[in-house]
Amino acid sequence: MRAALLLLMAIGFIPAQRGSPPPTYGYRIVRSYPHDPGAFTQGLIVRDGFFYEGTGMNGRSGIRKVKIDTGEVLQSQPLSPDYFGEGITEFKGSIFQITWRSEVGFVYDLATFERKRSFTYKGEGWGLTHDETRIIMSDGSPELRFIEPETWKETGRLTVRDASGPVQNLNELEYVKGEIFANVWQTERIARISPKDGRVTGYIDLSRLLSPAERANADVLNGIAYDAASDRLFVTGKWWPKVFEITLVAPAGSRGGV
Repeated sequence: MRAALLLLMAIGFIPAQRGSPPPTYGYRIVRSYPHDPGAFTQGLIVRDGFFYEGTGMNGRSGIRKVKIDTGEVLQSQPLSPDYFGEGITEFKGSIFQITWRSEVGFVYDLATFERKRSFTYKGEGWGLTHDETRIIMSDGSPELRFIEPETWKETGRLTVRDASGPVQNLNELEYVKGEIFANVWQTERIARISPKDGRVTGYIDLSRLLSPAERANADVLNGIAYDAASDRLFVTGKWWPKVFEITLVAPAGSRGGV
């Protein structure tokens, strides 16, 4: 009987038993910082003690350099109103920025914000980050794309899965200590993803970061920045009035952390 059941599972007539759900981490707020509530945040990174932020909405998209402690915008480069800006990342002195549905992205000099070149891709652009050698891009699906930075040639894809199956709506990305962190759009969760096999190793529950009054004028959680130099993790959202520096709280019985 067991052999027959295994055969039916193998050929797809009986679904295989799902694994255990990944653990859910909490958080502790270390400090909060002012954030422009008019910024529709699509990408957030930390470099050399400053935030670099990519913003969205047609006519309001661009990149900016921001003073962490005050939220002051020190430098900016707007996008043409034709483009809806999405995720950004910095790689070897250049800022890469993608757009939502235009299938085009742009590369800027980190210091001057001068536009150096453009590149194209198929489908929608959502989030960006990178590992040691590759750009990593999300498009709202469960797949992450791996891209060679100089040519923008796609070198592979990875399907992100948890115990329930593929994870939809992967949005803003950040590479944190060998893992990919991804906002899950329209939720208050960040998925921790293994870049080796796409497995979700845990979720971070960021509910109740904003007060009810702050939440009334804000959009979804979207924005993860890891400061490797000082081991700090920041999160924010679209039209949020604050950026939060947080530490993760592991679930009971777990030794995991960040």
